[in-house]
Amino acid sequence: MKYKILGNTGLKVSTLCLGTMNYGGKGFFGYMGNLDQKAVDEQIKTVTEAGVNFIDTANIYSEGLSETMIGQAIKNLSINRDDLVLATKVRGSMGNGENDRGLSKKHIIQQVEASLKRLGTDYIDLYQIHTADPLTPIEETIKTLDDLVRSGKIRYFGASNMSAWQLMKGVGYSHYNHLDKFASLQANYSLDVRDAEREIVPMLLDQKVGLMVWSPLSGGLLTGKYTRNGSNQEGRLNNFPFPPFHEDRAYDVLDVLIPMAEQKKVSVSQLALAWLLHQPVVSSVIIGATKLHQLQDNLKAVAVTFTKEELDLLNEVSKLPVEYPANVLEIMTMDRSSAGVDFLNA
Repeated sequence: MKYKILGNTGLKVSTLCLGTMNYGGKGFFGYMGNLDQKAVDEQIKTVTEAGVNFIDTANIYSEGLSETMIGQAIKNLSINRDDLVLATKVRGSMGNGENDRGLSKKHIIQQVEASLKRLGTDYIDLYQIHTADPLTPIEETIKTLDDLVRSGKIRYFGASNMSAWQLMKGVGYSHYNHLDKFASLQANYSLDVRDAEREIVPMLLDQKVGLMVWSPLSGGLLTGKYTRNGSNQEGRLNNFPFPPFHEDRAYDVLDVLIPMAEQKKVSVSQLALAWLLHQPVVSSVIIGATKLHQLQDNLKAVAVTFTKEELDLLNEVSKLPVEYPANVLEIMTMDRSSAGVDFLNA
């Protein structure tokens, strides 16, 4: 296993992170999977033995059951809690009351206490806001998260599914008020969905915020089991096509991945994950599976390497179409880049 520093912190996390959305199978998240405690124990044992120290969950996954099962697995397997980096989230609905959702001080404090109890721990390593809350000022949210860091109940805080301007607003507030800032952002990113590269990735690199990637295989689309002609194997995307993906681009990418996987004698999934691991902005890639052999296959991605020609080929087939303002900025800033100056002086 390989490890990277998370953002601008001193925290080392494994470059693969175990995702646990499919634990429990309760409520809305039942469509993701319904792993029982025995299967959860087996998954956590498998990844920790492979060197994974990073586990990601959320309070809303199976209405809190995912957190409970993770906490129980840690006990069942006699894992040293301090060897793990546990990450969970807050924002979603956890009840029918008016304050049972969002990012208010009241809701965050209630939910961090509930998550601590379910996980069976006295601290959370990375506490993430699951997305923005348009009703709560970001200042209230940041101050509450900073207070939780100072109290020792959380070590760091992060975000998920936010636009670049929303995250930057929070980072700026923290900076000018000498508060802890977002250590990381969770975002949808893959060879199929590179939209984050327009605004989010440049902002993360500039501000030294780590990136945790969710759905790196586009819900299974980039495993190679789905085909352009519709002769698909059984899979989740047949029943619930989430997250959104660029289908035509995905199949163009698979046209490159499948022969490359055969040549390198690795799986298509390993290549798709390895491409993400080669992106400098990526701190950790979240992998989740309903079957143990899928998880074992994904873990091998850390050993996959590419030649420059292979990376260039994958970058080209998956590249984003150029849009404004990038198309204009590229021309108008040529006089301030070495390549542009060389071109203009030629």
